[in-house]
Amino acid sequence: MDATTQNEGRVGPKGLTHRLIEAWALFGGVVILAVVAIQSISVVTGAFGHPLPGDFELTELGVAVGAFAFLPYCQLTGANVTADIFTSGLGRRFQAVLVFFSAIIALVFSVVMAWRTWIGTQDQFSYDYQTAILQIPIGYAFVPIVISLILVAVAAVVTLAESYQDIAHPSRNVYH
Repeated sequence: MDATTQNEGRVGPKGLTHRLIEAWALFGGVVILAVVAIQSISVVTGAFGHPLPGDFELTELGVAVGAFAFLPYCQLTGANVTADIFTSGLGRRFQAVLVFFSAIIALVFSVVMAWRTWIGTQDQFSYDYQTAILQIPIGYAFVPIVISLILVAVAAVVTLAESYQDIAHPSRNVYH
């Protein structure tokens, strides 16, 4: 199922959720593009003997934030890694059941991860952990990661509700 098919019929809170999560994924893309720009500048300036100090620190933080920002969108659109080779021949209702249980797992996983990452965020700030060269507080990278994990939980609730409807009413099911 593609993102366009999945977004059809999402109005009200579901539509708002989709737009918010889509915007968050775009934010992640901008962060990744910034990492690419920083690395490109560092390579060019490095060729002249003056690489950007701490470029790898910015890359570490940026890639972590960017990657986590994509997770809610992947959950919401069904773009997570799946074994379609094994499930493509299954019936629509059974596919909906698989999505239902995977949404439960995603929900539990994201809630636990958000909780523990939030605790880690507090530790990062309370112990004043910083990057070695640029002295950037590492906790700043944790905040958008926690937001991403909360959005994964929200996306899991949406996919859980949608897959439940697909189990109850397989004729409206959009799985192939």
